[in-house]
Amino acid sequence: MRDPFAIPYKDLPSGLIVFPLPGALLLPNGRLPLNIFEPRYINMVEDALGEQRLIGMVQTRDPYEGLVPEGSDLFEVGCAGRIVSFAETADGRFMLTLEGVCRYRIVNELEGRRGYRRMKVDFSSFKDDLLDTDWRLDRETFLPTLRRYFEARGIGVEWKAIEAAPDHLLIASLGMMCPFDLKEKQALIEAPTVADMAELMRSLMDMATLGIEQSSAKH
Repeated sequence: MRDPFAIPYKDLPSGLIVFPLPGALLLPNGRLPLNIFEPRYINMVEDALGEQRLIGMVQTRDPYEGLVPEGSDLFEVGCAGRIVSFAETADGRFMLTLEGVCRYRIVNELEGRRGYRRMKVDFSSFKDDLLDTDWRLDRETFLPTLRRYFEARGIGVEWKAIEAAPDHLLIASLGMMCPFDLKEKQALIEAPTVADMAELMRSLMDMATLGIEQSSAKH
């Protein structure tokens, strides 16, 4: 069933609030929980709630451990997410969830607002993110790779939930939850289609599993 709150492609803004955060990958159809506590990003959420509830997640090129510096260098491709739930806390934070809408490419930086950054963006390369497609995941190939990867990593999962998840949601969720590094995550978000994303993810898991197995064999 179509989401009654979905934003049509023609209504996506050319100027977008962005939230730079290394390692926080948002993909179309995925859901990303966020804990917002910095004043500049409290302002960001307040303004987004008053507009289209859209925030553009984008990774920084450097893997900062703490607060992201102002003016940090960003990757060119990110994903716009719609605020689908939020709550205020007694200590002045926002707890919110973004649902991935459509990926975008940064054109240039706009004037900031209330401490946060804004970008002129172009969604045209990724407009298919908003379309229902007939693509189907080859689960006979993908799931055994996923199982070996999780076992090698020592990650426990609920397999019934994985098997029941729709294909697009499964790929989005795995891309966000798996411990890929910053550049691997960026490669996933820049994959042209969800089919390319799934194949790249399978290759990354295969390589990681092989590396872990070879390391274990040496010891």
